[in-house]
Amino acid sequence: MKPDIPAVLAELAGLVARNAVPDVDPAERAGALSLSAALLGMAAEAWDGAAQRLVEENRALRALLAEAGERAGRNAWLAGTGDDDLRISALSAANARLRAALIELHVAVEGEDSPEARRLEDRVWEELRLSTERRMMIAALA
Repeated sequence: MKPDIPAVLAELAGLVARNAVPDVDPAERAGALSLSAALLGMAAEAWDGAAQRLVEENRALRALLAEAGERAGRNAWLAGTGDDDLRISALSAANARLRAALIELHVAVEGEDSPEARRLEDRVWEELRLSTERRMMIAALA
């Protein structure tokens, strides 16, 4: 979920505090509470699956970098790393490094004219599609 869960929760805390004042217009308070409820539901859904999604995505990105071999360039070493720290912040930081490496790989194969480069480019696009699907909220599917 973007923005990240801690930022959403901090914003919700402010929203609740502002609406705790007795002189807030009832319609404004009702709107703020409805928004808060929706955001809390989305945050709960995102938080529950965040570690699983990040581990799965990091694994897929590492496999793609390993498959790319030398084409991964200076980021090839990332293929041999793992997710030993399962805190969301650590998984997200690893994911950011892997995504940056994926972008560099994509640039490298885009400028290359070979069947192997086209295959890798297709794999990059496929991973980006799968990544988007992993992030879809259940509410978005309804």
